Amino acid sequence: MIVTGNIVCGRERFLGTLCAPACLRGHNFSCFCSQQRAPGKVLLDAVCNHLNLVEGDYFGLEFPDHKKITVWLDLLKPIIKQIRRPKHVVVRFVVKFFPPDHTQLQEELTRYLFALQVKQDLAQGRLTCNDTSAALLISHIVQSEIGDFDEASDREHLAKNKYIPQQDALEDKIVEFHHNHIGQTPAESDFQLLEIARRLEMYGIRLHPAKDREGTKINLAVANTGILVFQGFTKINAFNWAKVRKLSFKRKRFLIKLRPDTNSSYQDTLEFLMASRDFCKSFWKICVEHHAFFRLFEEPKPKPKPVLFSRGSSFRFSGRTQKQVLDYVKEGGHKKVQFERKHSKIHSIRSLAVQPTEPNSEVPKQGQQRASLILGEGVESPDGQSCQQRKELEVSTTEYGSCQSPALQKSPVGNKKAGGGMKATTEEEEEVITDRTQQNKPQPQQPTGSLTGSPHLSELSVNSQGGAVPANLILSPNLSPDTKQASPLVSPLLNDQPCPRTDDEEEGRRKRFPTDKAYFIAKEVSTTERTYLKDLEVITSWFQSTVSKEDSMPETLKSIIFPNFEPLHKFHTNFLKEIEQRLALWEGRSNAHIKGDYQRIGDVMLKNIQAMKQLAAHLWKHSEALEALETCIRSSRRLENLCRDFELQKVCYLPLNTFLLRPLHRLMHYKQVLERLCKHQPPSHTDFRDCRAALAEITEMVAQLHGTMIKMENFQKLHELKKDLIGIDNLVIPGREFIRLGSLSKLSGKGLQQRMFFLFNDVLLYTSRGLTISNQFKVHGQLPLYGMTIEESEDEWGVPHCLTLRGQQQSIIVAASSRSEMEKWVEDIQMAIDLAEKSSGPAAEFLTSSPPDNKSPDEATVADQESEDDLSASRTSLERQVPHRGNTMVHVCWHRNTSVSMVDFSVAVENQLSGNLLRKFKNSNGWQKLWVVFTNFCLFFYKSHQDNHPLASLPLLGYSLTIPSESEDIHKDYVFKLHFKSHVYYFRAENEYTFERWMEVIRSATISASRAHILSHNESHVY
Repeated sequence: MIVTGNIVCGRERFLGTLCAPACLRGHNFSCFCSQQRAPGKVLLDAVCNHLNLVEGDYFGLEFPDHKKITVWLDLLKPIIKQIRRPKHVVVRFVVKFFPPDHTQLQEELTRYLFALQVKQDLAQGRLTCNDTSAALLISHIVQSEIGDFDEASDREHLAKNKYIPQQDALEDKIVEFHHNHIGQTPAESDFQLLEIARRLEMYGIRLHPAKDREGTKINLAVANTGILVFQGFTKINAFNWAKVRKLSFKRKRFLIKLRPDTNSSYQDTLEFLMASRDFCKSFWKICVEHHAFFRLFEEPKPKPKPVLFSRGSSFRFSGRTQKQVLDYVKEGGHKKVQFERKHSKIHSIRSLAVQPTEPNSEVPKQGQQRASLILGEGVESPDGQSCQQRKELEVSTTEYGSCQSPALQKSPVGNKKAGGGMKATTEEEEEVITDRTQQNKPQPQQPTGSLTGSPHLSELSVNSQGGAVPANLILSPNLSPDTKQASPLVSPLLNDQPCPRTDDEEEGRRKRFPTDKAYFIAKEVSTTERTYLKDLEVITSWFQSTVSKEDSMPETLKSIIFPNFEPLHKFHTNFLKEIEQRLALWEGRSNAHIKGDYQRIGDVMLKNIQAMKQLAAHLWKHSEALEALETCIRSSRRLENLCRDFELQKVCYLPLNTFLLRPLHRLMHYKQVLERLCKHQPPSHTDFRDCRAALAEITEMVAQLHGTMIKMENFQKLHELKKDLIGIDNLVIPGREFIRLGSLSKLSGKGLQQRMFFLFNDVLLYTSRGLTISNQFKVHGQLPLYGMTIEESEDEWGVPHCLTLRGQQQSIIVAASSRSEMEKWVEDIQMAIDLAEKSSGPAAEFLTSSPPDNKSPDEATVADQESEDDLSASRTSLERQVPHRGNTMVHVCWHRNTSVSMVDFSVAVENQLSGNLLRKFKNSNGWQKLWVVFTNFCLFFYKSHQDNHPLASLPLLGYSLTIPSESEDIHKDYVFKLHFKSHVYYFRAENEYTFERWMEVIRSATISASRAHILSHNESHVY
């Protein structure tokens, strides 16, 4: 695990031996400190620089002091004052701060070093767990070190390497689990190892012996959440940082002063007795550092030196806090470099990313775009040769050419499918959607990794895995060998080299097609129909198949859902064939001599819309199916789990109940298309009469179903929000309507704290996001709208965009991120207040666990205090890896600090689009051809329209849509630009019509239209 090197300070004074990770094996490592009294930070920085370790703040240097007590090297004190007997001192480079979620580790090297730490803790008996978890952990270590399963090699390797005591008894289990990891890279194995380890009670725990007041022997430990109390290896108590008022020590006594809590049986001050004053002070320092690292936004400032004498310790935390580390890595203020896994015996051509040939050279500019999507092996280059075929066998000699990856790959997750496919890299914005099932297709592996961003987006990411942004193999919350694996908001997938289509090829292809606008409108019907069919298959094929495997859905529910979707799927399959046949004639791809009558689409639309009216009975049943499904989910835990697990599959890229409303939404799309056709065609055109007749037919159908659709959209949204909230009971009640959700800052005694607000027609909820496995928002309070007043109060509180909401029982002060956001909230809250005043009276309370916040900004509430570290930890990128529901619109609004209304959702339903786009990053040279679907405020990326599931997504809320300027050197037609902070994407359409359509629908997601305009457009609305 370690190698040794010399530490020398100033005048060649020898200070001891440094023990560093195995990745330094073979390196001649020496550290020289230029100043004689160099502080400990110089040494730690030297180690991190040697390792090219960006996230070195999670690590520390520990050594035994002159009393043989293991202590951390103080970064502020001179080294020579700390290491008093240097000749025999061994300084160890180890993990010091264990974050609650390993996906907060953005760099692959950091995760690799964490995996080595876990491996060492297992061997030393610090990380205790049951036999099943131990075997699973070791199986991932073995996969990382020797590659794919081979029973003889496995047993030989296990005989030579002892990972835990009494390993022989677990050998069969280890081999069995290792068989399931075929195709998993070392980086993926690290990721899975940490996913399992972080759920163990002893993960990152260092026990410190102590006694309580009664003299009972216990162990104290400190973690990211607070101070823990153990009896043996069993945790018996925990004191969250939010509950701790003061930490101190007096001689051998360690004191914890708690905040007053009427519901607690604990005394105000807890006292623990440790072995000596030095042991006590050492533990106190560790607690101070953990509190500062995980709770503070920035490094605490030093206290002024006293004039005469000091009282107490002057020790303070030194270095970046976790928030500062996350922000630094997200901003990309560092170079991406390679590292080699010295302990890995895997030899193959598979790599995690293709790096520049020179070891110290900078990553290609293309790689600096951190949210990226890469085309896989199946993409053909212009000369007909695939990128995979043209790859060099040696990764280190791969040239930066036509097959160059346009972005750095993300960290592990996701096995390849047979035949290859698109791989995606994900960051804050772009999320990867991955399946819960691990595929066992063998793949060669490469022990070389690249230092890139964290896995993620995500779990939208839609998790990605979503979210762009944020894997094959992300483990579910209740990890065991039998459990499936969950898809986070975002997850990391591996890249292969894309082969961009050449510009000449695109130009030639474009010229072969018709130029009539009616043709492009017809083409839009075809592309969106493909997406609609795939959405129907989510229910008729994927969901039905899942339900058939488990006896958890009542037969009555099955008879309501599937028989009403299968006829629609069959009908629209034939409809799509007719459209494509007509387009083939129009384009001249078949019967090229036929012209005239076949250069139209109205007759095909009229024929099929008339036939569709016969299916109206099935369409009417969809609202009944949605209500029946939600009713059964409430009454059946098995069905609830089945639906939740299904939503984590890649094919279910939207909430399940959204797919049940797709047929109703599709009618709106037909109506819009026919309106554009009628507007385009002159009355004398041969197609005009059919288009107008088809429009009349579809308008009649939409009018009949419009009321049902509005009611069901609100019903669906309430149930979707219910999954994101904890602390409420009956959110979905008759008469309640959703209006707006979004992020606002609430003013309290601790200052402005980010909160998520949910506005309904009778109540306003405010919540915060905690670090829970379910990734839900905890309700902190509610304000009934009946009798509420709202007023701007910037001058009163000195906070920009500030509002005071005065209810009958309580008042709160909130601030929006911008003037426009504030105006949206004012408009909607005032409208909701007016609706509440017109109702019968105040609504009943429905919070069940969180009391309302009745205190003024001068009095910080317990809820606010408890959620403060939730706030600091959750202000990370969308790329956070979470097992469940990390990619919903609620989380996007939270991370982007914006809001979205029900009106916006209704507009998004109408503005859906599918088709091919070419995509380019800011610093890349080539364009990638992708199949892109816009829906639910997101762009979903596919390798082709034939794919069953998206590989990545890009939530658009908060993005700006513009046309590239001349200075950006984009000398192409039909190009638009999406940018958010440092993330920039260029998209190129095939023609003017599709360019305008993409601009139109994306603008609907990036810019909220005024309520008056929307209401006049829709004639009526849920409000």
